[in-house]
Amino acid sequence: MPCDVSYELSGPAGAPVVVLSCSLGTDRTMWDPQVPALSECFRVLRYDLRGHGASPVPSGPYSIAALGGDLVALLDRLEVQRAFLCGVSIGGMLSLWTAAHHPARVERMAVCCTSAYIDPTGSYRERAAVVRADGMEPLADAALERWFTADFRRAHPDVAAHMRSVLVSIAPEGYAGCCEALADMDLRGDLPAVRAPTLVIVGDQDPATPPPHGALIAERVPRAHLEVIPRAQHLANIERADRVTELILRHLTQRSPDE
Repeated sequence: MPCDVSYELSGPAGAPVVVLSCSLGTDRTMWDPQVPALSECFRVLRYDLRGHGASPVPSGPYSIAALGGDLVALLDRLEVQRAFLCGVSIGGMLSLWTAAHHPARVERMAVCCTSAYIDPTGSYRERAAVVRADGMEPLADAALERWFTADFRRAHPDVAAHMRSVLVSIAPEGYAGCCEALADMDLRGDLPAVRAPTLVIVGDQDPATPPPHGALIAERVPRAHLEVIPRAQHLANIERADRVTELILRHLTQRSPDE
C-alpha cells in the first residue's frame, strides 16, 4: 500500500509542478537552497520519504518500487497528471523508477548523486542492523563525511550541524527500511525505458555514488546528459548549491530540438 507522505507546496498556483525527492537520512529541508529559484517559475512540491521527516513509518519491507509508488500516489492525491522530477541519491532512483514505469507522468527530470545499481554486498544491510540496535547516532559522523568535503564542513559548520540533526532525528525503522530497499535495488534494466529528457549530475568526489554511476545512467537513458560538479561529494545540491540550481533550472526550462 502507498504511504501518504508528508509534503509542502510553494510557488505560483497553476505553474508546472516540479517534485523534489530527498536522499537517504534527510528530510525535505535538504532542498532549501533550490526552492527560492525554482519557485519563481514552478509549483514546487517537496516531500519526506516514508520513514523520514514528518512522513509515517510503515512497517517493512520497503522497496524502490514501493517508494516510487509513494511518489506516484502523491501526484494522484494532488491531481497532478504530469510533473518535472528532481531527486538526490535514493530520490534520484525513485525519479528514474517513476519515469520508466509511469512515463506519461514525467515531463523532464534531473537526478543528482544517484545510481542505478549498488553492490548488494556493501554497507546498507549493516547500517540497517546498526540503527535497529543502537539508533541513528552511531552513523552520523560517517554520513557527514560522505555528504560533504572536509573544506565545506569547516567553512559551513551550521549547515553540517543542521544536516546531522536531521539524520539523527530519522526514525531508525524508516532509515533501515530504505537501506534494505537500496541493497535490493537494480534499475539498470529500466534505464532504456526512460523517455523523459534527463539531466544526470554527479559530484566528482562523491564516495557513495561515484561518477561512473552517473555515467552509466547517462549512457543508458536515451535522452540523458551528464554534468560533473567539481569539489562536491554526495549532497552536491547543498555543497555546490548555486551550480546545481543553475543546471537544474536550465534543464527544466529549456527545450531540446526534438521536443
